[in-house]
Amino acid sequence: MTSPRDRLPIGELAARSGLATSALRYYEELGLIQAERTSGSRRRFPRATLRRVAFIRAARTVGLSLEEARTALAALPQDRAPNAAEWNSVARAWTGRIDEQIAELQQLRRRLTGCIGCGCLSLRKCALYNPGDIASAKGAGARYLLGDSSPEQPTGTPSPSKTGKSRKNERSGRTGDGP
Repeated sequence: MTSPRDRLPIGELAARSGLATSALRYYEELGLIQAERTSGSRRRFPRATLRRVAFIRAARTVGLSLEEARTALAALPQDRAPNAAEWNSVARAWTGRIDEQIAELQQLRRRLTGCIGCGCLSLRKCALYNPGDIASAKGAGARYLLGDSSPEQPTGTPSPSKTGKSRKNERSGRTGDGP
């Protein structure tokens, strides 16, 4: 068993990690981090939790979901820093995801450039991309930016594909435009 000074109260973990205590409780609820309870039922986190929280924040920064972070954390030790072999395994998996994220962002940039290229800034009124607001029949939100194809794609513009937001929604289990 580790000494009490190797355990951090939730307030100290929040101050050191830069996250709110509510976020830490949520991460604990999801099983991303674990705390021991004192006899007074107060949370005490192993010092190694600082690394796990930093890992989760890094995962979120590069666009991974909390579920993807949980999967990666499952391959890493909870009570100590990962060794080089353990970290390399996770890093290899992240490289592919980061490459996917970069491709999705590049596709989004191409779509945005094509969308605002005419200057109207409105898909509702746009005679080139959405004549008569036909996209509204496909559902709520910016349908072409979400990956739906335009019936009459103007010559020389990139054709939307399913690699953008809609693919991200498939990974996260979300549908539509909600958060």
